Amino acid sequence: MQKLLNIAKIIDTINEWIGRLTYWLVLLMVFVGVWNVIGRYLGRLIGQNLTSNALIEVQWYLFDLVFLLGAAYTLKHDEHVRVDLFYKDWPPKRKALANFIGVFIFLIPFCLMIIYYSWGNIINSWKILEMSSDPGGLPRYPIKSMIIVSYILLIFQGLAEAVKNWAIFTDRLSPQEEHHDLNL
Repeated sequence: MQKLLNIAKIIDTINEWIGRLTYWLVLLMVFVGVWNVIGRYLGRLIGQNLTSNALIEVQWYLFDLVFLLGAAYTLKHDEHVRVDLFYKDWPPKRKALANFIGVFIFLIPFCLMIIYYSWGNIINSWKILEMSSDPGGLPRYPIKSMIIVSYILLIFQGLAEAVKNWAIFTDRLSPQEEHHDLNL
C-alpha cells in the first residue's frame, strides 16, 4: 500500500504544479480579455484596429486550458461540486468508501467515454491541420488535443484519490494525514 501511496503522491505533485500553472493562465486570460476590450474601443476612437480574431481566440484557448487542466487539480483538492445531502454527515471511512467506488463507477468510465468519443475528431483535426474559420484565427488542433491530455490527468488523479480513499477506509491513512502528508 505504501508504494501506491507514493505513486499517488507523485500524481498529486504533478497535478498540483499543473494547477498552479493554471492560476497564471487565469491572470493571462484576464489581461488578454482586458486588452481585447480596451483595444476595441480605443481602436474605434483612433480609427485603427488594435485587437484581432487571434487575440480573441487566445482568450478562448486560455479559458479552455484553465477549465481542462484545472479539473484534476480541483479533484485533488476535493473542490468539485457534489450533491452531499447525506455525504456531509457520513463518517470519514464511509466517505472514503463512497469516493473510492465513485472513481471506478463514475469518474473513470466518464473520462474514458470522453476520450473515446473525442479521439476521432482530434485525429481528423490533426490530419487536416484544422484552422479557425475566422480570418486571422488560430490552429484548432493543438487546443483540441488538450481534451485528451486533461482527461488522462483526471483519470490519474482519480486513481490517486482511490488509493488514498482505500487507505483511509482500511485504516492505513487517517483523513488528516491524507490532507497533510500528500498535499503540497
